[in-house]
Amino acid sequence: MVKFEGKLATACLLAITLSAFAGNSLLARAALADGQIDWAGYTIVRLAAGALVLSLLIGMRKGRSVLPQRSDLVGALSLFVYAGAFSWAYIGLDAGIGALILFPAGQITMQVIGLTRKIVPSKGQLAGAAIALIGLIYLMAPGTTAPPLLSTLAMICAGMAWGVSSWAGKTVADPSLTTARYFVGASLLTLMLLPFVDWSMFTWPGVIMAVISGGVTSALGYVLWYNMLARISITSAAVSQLSVPAIAAIGGVLLLGEILTTRLLIGGLIIFAGIGLTSWASIRASRN
Repeated sequence: MVKFEGKLATACLLAITLSAFAGNSLLARAALADGQIDWAGYTIVRLAAGALVLSLLIGMRKGRSVLPQRSDLVGALSLFVYAGAFSWAYIGLDAGIGALILFPAGQITMQVIGLTRKIVPSKGQLAGAAIALIGLIYLMAPGTTAPPLLSTLAMICAGMAWGVSSWAGKTVADPSLTTARYFVGASLLTLMLLPFVDWSMFTWPGVIMAVISGGVTSALGYVLWYNMLARISITSAAVSQLSVPAIAAIGGVLLLGEILTTRLLIGGLIIFAGIGLTSWASIRASRN
């Protein structure tokens, strides 16, 4: 009974975390597509809000410095790259399509890093990842409903950076404190974006959405995520991220009036077929 309750609690926390990640896509698309704020300003406000919230909640509670250490460099830099590329990409991508590009890129990056650490996935896991990649390629294929190429490449870059950041956060002893340091470091790096900010585009709705994204769905979501990484395997972590596009796509249709295209539906189904195969292979591997 205790073991079951532990698994149920883990599943609930994972669902909340993944919903928060989907919220990031919806908030960014709502703010950037309607010109409520520019991409550089959104990135700066988002990371600054996250750094402030985590400094207050984590730094003060633990009584330890949230200033980034040398060991936090990779995590902070990858978080900065992710946030900047993510914001720029959502100027041209719908929430669902953006998430469908982001998370497979993150999964594949995590699997590649795992291979460099001699963590070899099973044949079923590899097949599932390959199917998900095929779905991603189909989504990007040229055509009248194809997403903008530069926005797509930016989101792939964001996904790769997210994969690196996720891996860096999995190996630390104190995920919440490290997440705070990542955000503080990334927010300092956003000073490089100041020359690109279009201050004329700043509106209160845009700023508020960036603050919510940074302080709630990002900062608190990432604390939960890094704590989840200590409980689940890297393969399960990579696969679970692929459920986010479904949440984002549904939210985009219901909340933002986005259109559920045939390309998005087919590409999503192919990607989720890969998810199912990889999940099944992961369960079999854990039982052996």
